Amino acid sequence: MGNHGCSDTLVQDTAVKLFQTAALLLGDGDEAVRLVEETMAGADVDPCADGSQATIVLQNQLVQAAIRELSQREPGSFAPAETGGGNALCIEDDDLSAAGVTSSQLHELLHEGRGQLRGWLEHLPPAQRAVFVERAMLGQDNTATAQVLRTAGGETAAGWTPDKVSGVFRQALCSLANSLAHSGSAMPVA
Repeated sequence: MGNHGCSDTLVQDTAVKLFQTAALLLGDGDEAVRLVEETMAGADVDPCADGSQATIVLQNQLVQAAIRELSQREPGSFAPAETGGGNALCIEDDDLSAAGVTSSQLHELLHEGRGQLRGWLEHLPPAQRAVFVERAMLGQDNTATAQVLRTAGGETAAGWTPDKVSGVFRQALCSLANSLAHSGSAMPVA
């Protein structure tokens, strides 16, 4: 993705958004920078033609690349977990507010508390981390998230369904709500 005559600000804003996503998924700033550079260099989109659409395309490519990388680091880590059965989840809906997390708390975590959020995310299994980032940070629905996991998660990821994504997302929300409750602040602790 070259600068094709559009504003440097647009390119920089896109790179920052991609870096934030990559850092949340991978947990390592250097790896996030490398992945953003590779994604932007290999992209076949014109950010000047439609900046928001280009950002979406690049973000999707970056998320898939990050999931492939996480899957290679820990083979089998994207096999869908069974979420049904005897373990009742702390919430009944896969919505942030159902877990007692407000949009302002999430906003604060994404901006001022990003390091602490990354620390909390690093303690999640790779698939749960990817589901949380896709759903809570990027606003993807269960169906789109399941498709990304099936596409990028390796051969063991073929069984992801929207229901399985919903269950894993609710588990992550429970963990986040528990972390927030125990920290006594709007910031999760590792």
